[in-house]
Order: sequence, then C-alpha cells, then structure tokens
Amino acid sequence: MDRPAVRRCVGVAPEDFAARHWGRSALLSPAADLPKAFDDLLTLRDIDELLSRRGLRTPFLRVAKNGAVLSSNQFTRSGGTGAEVADQVGDDQVARLFDQGSTLVLQGLHRLWPPLIDFASQLGVDLGHPVQVNAYITPPSSQGFSAHYDVHDVFVLQVAGQKRWLVHEPVHTDPLRSQPWDQHADAVAARAQEEPLIDEVLSPGDALYLPRGYLHSAKALGEVSAHLTVGIHVLTRYTLVDALLRLAARDPDLRATLPLGIDAADPEQLVPHLTETVEALARTLRETPPEDVARIVRGHVWSGTRPAPLSPLAQAAAAQSVEQGTWVRLRGGQRFRLAVQGDRAVLEVPGDRITLPAATEPALAALLDGEPHVVGDLPALDVAEQTVLVRRLLREGILVPMGERA
Repeated sequence: MDRPAVRRCVGVAPEDFAARHWGRSALLSPAADLPKAFDDLLTLRDIDELLSRRGLRTPFLRVAKNGAVLSSNQFTRSGGTGAEVADQVGDDQVARLFDQGSTLVLQGLHRLWPPLIDFASQLGVDLGHPVQVNAYITPPSSQGFSAHYDVHDVFVLQVAGQKRWLVHEPVHTDPLRSQPWDQHADAVAARAQEEPLIDEVLSPGDALYLPRGYLHSAKALGEVSAHLTVGIHVLTRYTLVDALLRLAARDPDLRATLPLGIDAADPEQLVPHLTETVEALARTLRETPPEDVARIVRGHVWSGTRPAPLSPLAQAAAAQSVEQGTWVRLRGGQRFRLAVQGDRAVLEVPGDRITLPAATEPALAALLDGEPHVVGDLPALDVAEQTVLVRRLLREGILVPMGERA
C-alpha cells in the first residue's frame, strides 16, 4: 500500500515509520526529506478567509493567551439581519486579540476546508485510525500553551513562519483519553525543566511526529507562525477491552443484582461476589466471537471518519440518469465491509446495512475496488441488473459519478 498521505508527513518510508516510530518515538522530518511543502493545504491567506468570509462559528475557533483559553464571547457576536446565529466569529474582534498576543486555534478543519477534508480522508485510510485537523496561528514571539501532552498521536505540519519546539519524554506512557496531562501536572512541570529530547525550530515544510504522551511546547519566533496539528485518535488494546466489556453485558450472570442489604464498603462482603464475577467475566471473554468485537471497533472507527464530500444535486441527477456506458467509482474514503450470508450479499457502510441478492456480489466487489467501472462491463449481471445496482449505490452515496470528487 502506497500510503500517500503518510508519505507527506514523514521523511522515511511508511513501512520504516510503522516499524520504528509509530506509537513508539518522536520523528522530526525536515522539508528536504518530504515530497512537498504544505501550502496546498493551508496558507495565511486561507486563514484570513476562514476568519472573515466563511461565517465561522464556535467551536471551530478557540483563542488562547498565556496558556488560558478565552471565553468565546470575546470574539463572537450575532450573525446580523436574517441570520439567527448568536456565535459567529467577529473578524475585527479576532484581529484585536491576535494583535494583543493571543493564539488562534482553528478546529475541525477536516470538516471545513476542502484541501484538508481530502487530505484527512486519505490519511485516515492510510493509518486505519480516525484523524482530525486543527490549525494553530501564533503572533510573533508568542506562546499559546505551556508544556503538556496529548492523549492522541499528532503530526505537526509547519505551514508559515517559524516555531521553536521543545519535546520531552513522557511522564505517563501511552495515556488514554481519560488520562489528560493535568492529572500529572506536577510531573509535567518538572519534566519540562529537564533537558529536552528535541529542541528544534520548524520552518515551512518541516514536520514532526509525536506519539501520545510526549510533552511539547512551541513558541513563535520573529513572525506570525502557523502549523497544522493532525490528531490521530489511535485504537489501542484498551479499545478492545472496552468492546469486550460492552459485549459482556449480554451475560445474565454479570447482570445479576447483588443481595439486599449488602454493605458495598465492606471488602469482606464483596469477596464472594467478586470471585463469581471474575469467573463469569473470564468465561464470557473467552467465548466472545472476534466478529462481535470487530463489529464494535468498526463502528467506533467509522463514526470518527467521513468519506469524501459529494455534491447532493449532482449525485441525485447521476442516480436518475444511469444507463449503459455510465462511469462510476467508489467514493473516496468510503468505509465498507462486504460479505455473502446465505442467499444475500451484505454490504455494511457507516450507518447502514444493505442487503442484496448474492448474485450481485461479483459486481459489488468490482465496484468497491476503487477503480473506475462502466455500466455494461460489470461481472455476473445483465445490463438492466447492473443499472439497478449502480443506481442504488449512487443513491446511497457509496459510488460517485466520474467527474465527481472521489
């Protein structure tokens, strides 16, 4: 697998990154080691457009100064006549705060800015883990946040200006989402006073990978600095534990009520019930089919990502006009699972489960391979059947017509 989005973020081959750095160690990648800079993803001009002409609302913008996040009422106001919006970003308010040294954080750009929608969609496919994209814009010689760690892995992609990054070893290895840095604030502060693992200035086109837990802080140098933080919400073994525990709720022994009058504060009274619970839990964990666990984990991943955008009006028109010779392809970033169950082909996609005759499976498999296909050349079905199948998948948003964003 080529993993083109990963290649943009790391200066080593993706397979080397997976073996040596993924979830293990930080990696600094100078611009000279990367395919190209990041100005096709976001520029300072783009940031001005987002803040002034796109009707941005909270929580798509946060503002921070001296490590504290400002109240949104300091940079939002009513949308004006005819717009029942009370929290639209005020560009003049943002300009004033930025001039006074505040850092701007544009959040959720993987939902908002077309180049980053496409990039995040491909990166999520490359990694197999959900991703999000934020942008941090810092005034000259300013620092938005003090040393801290994230509970997700990150790629830092420098897009404008320069920023000095200090990176320290973790004080809490592989933190879960329920274990944020402020639970270890004293240890973080002490570690930040030690010799850093990385002390480097990132310039436009440079990239940095940090596994979750690595302490970091960054300060802009003599000009406005902007970088993208690509947050990777990694699946962990605890993700599997969580899925197993959810499935364990099916066991009636584990749902049994404890005795009337029990003193739950008394360990001696809990001992026999704990013993029986552990035995029942061990049994149900051993007997849980992997397919059931995969279904829950799959839902978690799929709910955290979206396929590439499609044009609703063009999509509806394409579905209505399918005929022999119509070219289609799989929607970019579309997650799916195809299986044959008895006399039915079952296609699972985020939020839906489509069942079709088993005879459609060869044509479905072809349509889902990511390559362009034309109605009339699909296997095992006549033209009329191919037309019905393609029309259905266009209406479901699984396929897109050629020429549509893919």
